[in-house]
Amino acid sequence: MKVLLSWLREFAPIDGDPVELGEQLSGLGLAVEEMHRLDEGIGDMIVARVLDLRPHPSADRIQLVDVDTGDGEALQICCGAFNMAVGDLVPLAPVGATMPDGMEIGRRKMRGEWSNGMLCSSRELGLGADHAGILVLDPAAEVGRPVVDALGLSGDVLYDLEVNPNRPDAMSVAGVARDLAARLGVPFSLPDPKVPTAGADAAELASVEIVDADLCGRFEVRVLSGIEIGPSPRWLADRLTRVGMRPINNVVDVSNYVMLELGRPSHTFDLDKVPGGYLRVLRASGGETIVTLDEQERTLVAGDGVICDRDGTPVSIAGIMGGASTEISDTTTSVLLEMAWWDPPTIARTSRRLGLRSEASARFERGVDTDTADLAMRRFAELLGATIHPGAIDERGDLPTSPVVRLRTSRVNDLLGTDLSPQQVRGQLDPIGFATTPAGDDTDVAIPTFRPDSATEIDLVEEVARMYGYDRIARTVPSSFRTGSLTPRQQARRRLRRTLVGLGMSEAMPLPFLAPADVARAGLDPETIDIANPLVAEESVMRPSLRPGLLRAVAYNASHRIAGARLFEIGQVWAPASDVASPLPSEREVLGVILDDVEAPAAVEVWSVLARSLGLDDRAIVAGEVPGLHPSRAAWIERDGRRIGALGEVDPTVLEAYEAPGRVAWLELDLGEVLGDEPDYAMYRPISRYPSSDIDLAFVVAEDLPAAAVGTTLREAGGDLVASVELFDVYRGAQLGADRRSLAFSVRLQAHDRTLTDAEVAEIRTALIAAVEAAHDATLR
Repeated sequence: MKVLLSWLREFAPIDGDPVELGEQLSGLGLAVEEMHRLDEGIGDMIVARVLDLRPHPSADRIQLVDVDTGDGEALQICCGAFNMAVGDLVPLAPVGATMPDGMEIGRRKMRGEWSNGMLCSSRELGLGADHAGILVLDPAAEVGRPVVDALGLSGDVLYDLEVNPNRPDAMSVAGVARDLAARLGVPFSLPDPKVPTAGADAAELASVEIVDADLCGRFEVRVLSGIEIGPSPRWLADRLTRVGMRPINNVVDVSNYVMLELGRPSHTFDLDKVPGGYLRVLRASGGETIVTLDEQERTLVAGDGVICDRDGTPVSIAGIMGGASTEISDTTTSVLLEMAWWDPPTIARTSRRLGLRSEASARFERGVDTDTADLAMRRFAELLGATIHPGAIDERGDLPTSPVVRLRTSRVNDLLGTDLSPQQVRGQLDPIGFATTPAGDDTDVAIPTFRPDSATEIDLVEEVARMYGYDRIARTVPSSFRTGSLTPRQQARRRLRRTLVGLGMSEAMPLPFLAPADVARAGLDPETIDIANPLVAEESVMRPSLRPGLLRAVAYNASHRIAGARLFEIGQVWAPASDVASPLPSEREVLGVILDDVEAPAAVEVWSVLARSLGLDDRAIVAGEVPGLHPSRAAWIERDGRRIGALGEVDPTVLEAYEAPGRVAWLELDLGEVLGDEPDYAMYRPISRYPSSDIDLAFVVAEDLPAAAVGTTLREAGGDLVASVELFDVYRGAQLGADRRSLAFSVRLQAHDRTLTDAEVAEIRTALIAAVEAAHDATLR
């Protein structure tokens, strides 16, 4: 909702700094999304009179315009617009002026002709979206004076407000002014239009029948005559333009103006095009068609609201758009002015189905005032300069009533944490139109018709809080009973699951019972714990590892031609007692991750992500033999000298035993070791503003050397200048030698205080190569 400060001041003597007024509006729940000072950026523009118009000798789309800036001398301007006439007053940006977008106007040639400034459209002045032609000013403006004075923009401000669905009254200038006046403590008043009355009684010229009372609660009609269709007065057209509406003609513009000002949408029918002046209001039965004002034929469905003439022909879609058959035209002299109250759900449903959402339908969907039609109609006639016929047609349907609600002062204070008296409570409500009556220590509040959103006591408490000021209410944290919480270990376990799912894995839950043969096939220690009464005779031992169950899951997927399974499991594993003094078997919680159709580096990558998620910085990957894993592609994960897990590739003989083709990466973690401590929270580093340099290094190393060890060496050798190290290729070939492989890394170099020179990058590259070759018996490939 866009609102001009000058428009607000027509309802109340609102004064003060525009920024502070914007803060007051935001405090009232009408958040100011944007504030634009209309005189900002156009102070250099002046009023000029068009003296002559002539074609450009070398350009068909440009004309030469001579203008007078007040000194009596003709100044030539090259202009691409052709909507001006000799004698028109137009805004001129002279040489040296700065436009609102920051562009500075200079003297320049256009196709061989000098242009000594620029004539401006509404959009170039920042006053609207119209860019079709030059803005023609009021003929009464003084040549040579600033444009801001001619347009009455000096000190004016445009506020763009966020209006929530529960504030239908704020969809009007009057509604916003009422709230702001109450906050500032100044009087508020609505206009009292004075309109000449003449002619036949409206009841003799028109009639209305409401068939479906649940669709239309109130349908009011007045007859206006003495109308001449033409452009609107400049001040009205300018005001509409500034709030984002395009002027069309005086009848349409006045309809839009009254809707914005008082919140009452209207529809105008050409009286001569409505047979007998008869209008019938009902729900469509389905299948009816109507050509709307946008010249589109639309088909109605059962339940849509429609206005028909006496022949049953639809002439308007209720509350959304009128029909072309009764449209105002240049020959219109008498108007049937309609203002109604429509059922909000019906309007919303039809508007969405037809894809026709307008300013009018947006207001009807929220609910409009049921009692301001007469005021709005008189205001309409006043602005149009029309004569209004005596009498009004006012048909009623099922109109909602405004309740009287008992507001308890104690309830207000309990909810808001305030200590307001009954008089103070009433003092917040009376200025915004809620009629209050004392009821002992409480208050009876009559809900105004323009606030259909308020119907209960809690709605009134919200109004008191809004007007009193949220910033004046002390902030408190409500007390509550804490029934329980997650332990740090439980929180870490959940974080672990979320991270794994985020990596694209699915959680598997195999049974914890295995056959002894499963343990042997997995290459694990055959010492297990027997089950006294197994559910299945063959599955007679407790699992010592999660690997057999997950291997069976991968093999099952492969047998059904589903390759690339990515699974994880968090569960318990058991092993026989290792100490005579502690005869009970050991039970540990373990994470197992299995990745089908990938190599060992994929497991390293998963471990790196998990370690960062859990805050495990002091960790190391140490090459070694892990039972059941490939002898040269396996490693232990250590932290503070303790083994907390293992990773690598599953031994090919194990995969053959499980009938799992391809390569399978494996990661396991002892969660008792990993989750036993409080996590080390990540320390964030500033992001460098300087460009980075990437270098690729490939080293031939021993087959059993973990790639992570080489990556660690690269990071340590480069220090703070190494932003990242990524392994992007692993190659094995006869030319590398027996038990040798190539590891290719991408190293990103970046400084926080400068751009690295080519010489510095070369020096760091040499240091990285030397460090890896010395630490790992490696050679640069």
